[in-house]
Amino acid sequence: MDYRFADRVKMFKSSAIREISEIIAKGNDVISFAGGFPYEPYFPQAELEQAFDKVFASGKSSLQYGMTSGFMPLREKISERVKAKGIQAAPVEVLLTTGSQQSIDLFSRIMLSPGDVVLTENPTFLAAVQAFESYEAKVIGVQSDKDGMDPEDLAKKLKEYKPKFIYVVPTFSNPEGKVWSNERRVALLKLAEEHNTLILEDDPYGELQFNAEETYTPIAAMDTEKKYVIYTSSFSKTVVPSLRVGWVTGPQPIMKVLAQIKEAADLMSSPLNQQALYHLLNDFDLDGHIRMLCQQYHQHMLVMQDYLKKLDSCKWVEPKGGMFIWLEVDENIHATELLTKVVPHGVAFIPGAPFYVDSPRQNTMRLNFTNSNPERIKLGMERLTEAFQQAMK
Repeated sequence: MDYRFADRVKMFKSSAIREISEIIAKGNDVISFAGGFPYEPYFPQAELEQAFDKVFASGKSSLQYGMTSGFMPLREKISERVKAKGIQAAPVEVLLTTGSQQSIDLFSRIMLSPGDVVLTENPTFLAAVQAFESYEAKVIGVQSDKDGMDPEDLAKKLKEYKPKFIYVVPTFSNPEGKVWSNERRVALLKLAEEHNTLILEDDPYGELQFNAEETYTPIAAMDTEKKYVIYTSSFSKTVVPSLRVGWVTGPQPIMKVLAQIKEAADLMSSPLNQQALYHLLNDFDLDGHIRMLCQQYHQHMLVMQDYLKKLDSCKWVEPKGGMFIWLEVDENIHATELLTKVVPHGVAFIPGAPFYVDSPRQNTMRLNFTNSNPERIKLGMERLTEAFQQAMK
């Protein structure tokens, strides 16, 4: 049978991370620093069970179809939470999605035509690039450093490519774990305004902040006229991933079209999960839970970093939050080749090359510090440092 797929299927690529995960799965008792998973023992399981009990006790309406834009009481809760970040979003301006990944996909679907350009950092979040390229867009990397996109290179590429939008993860980014300076955030918004270009701000990690004294203002909060920034986030990292509850907010004309395209995509995200999350937010001290996560994950990170300090020819920027350490090793080390050697020793990581839009650096890797407890991190890092030392010899 000759299956006549749409032309855009040619743009689909197998996830490099998924392929690497298959390599990892073949290992025996592998301590994985590869995924972007939160730590399961920190999940508020009992509180979630109580929340679902409340939903079922309220009747059968939660089992019925719901609104495309989502459960209004939960949208009201989210409106309150983002207001605390400085983002003005009325409940009717909040669209609930199946994770923030769906926000990225839906926004790409309404904005991108074949050949359109998206500007991103380089490296950047791999799944976002997959979404952009699935709609036949061309993704161009902007030069960046530890403080964010280089304004000069961004201005040059805005003028040269006239992109549909700029995609950024400015707070504890994936994969680099860095946080943009306030000056770079201001510069990005100013350039977007000058070039009449939208910004898609992805913020799944922003609340996992190690130093409560520091302030990282979302770019969406700086967009006081609500013209340029589309902001998306989720509860996957702060509650549990499997609820798949994300949200997106932004300029009203864009929100209207997003709701229309979501109806065509899936009619709605799960009302059952949305209502359970609403009860959880009512009855559970989520902010207190997040403070606990921040304290614990900070300790996880410090344990991992202590081992990295023992290695020669390694560079990284100490994360101020989030879930990842981005490591640059000796140029003679090929991270993907190293992975195949360390997995038999019971440890794994994600090579950095798949995260690059162009000019991938083979001597980079992403380490996740949230999916294992400190004791497992110590054991895994002992295995990894031993493999590094052997590789350097």
